[in-house]
Amino acid sequence: MENFRVLVVDDETDFLETIIKRLKKRDLEAEGVSSGEAAVELMKERRFDVVLMDIKMPGGMDGIEAFRALKVLQPLTEVIFLTGHATLESSVEGMKLGAFDYLIKPVKLDDLLPKLAEAFRKKNAHEQKIKNYKIQQLIRHPASIFDLEKDDFLPNE
Repeated sequence: MENFRVLVVDDETDFLETIIKRLKKRDLEAEGVSSGEAAVELMKERRFDVVLMDIKMPGGMDGIEAFRALKVLQPLTEVIFLTGHATLESSVEGMKLGAFDYLIKPVKLDDLLPKLAEAFRKKNAHEQKIKNYKIQQLIRHPASIFDLEKDDFLPNE
């Protein structure tokens, strides 16, 4: 499996710790937080390829609200929602907003891993399209390099 960065957001501590341990065992870079607010703060500091997020979380920010905030910070990061049967409507709402997919809890690792990998590949494909577009623009208009922002040259880390 390819190595990529996963952020797990879930208020159930046992689930959070278990899934992170299992992802790390498979050589994925995985971190976890227990609230939408903590996810937003962490994503201000670090980049993630995929976010695995519970929809129903206590506190001021549920999964849908956190999703909206995360997409502003890192628009290409793919989000997979975790839901219980009672929040299926929220999952559908998340999909309409652009989430990659949703999985029903409890999720089996054999079902989760391919979804994470597929989401990572989708993110990479989008990033590659953007890079190719920028390269083509520079080839067509070499002088435009002077119009680029300094952030266009910074690595993603």
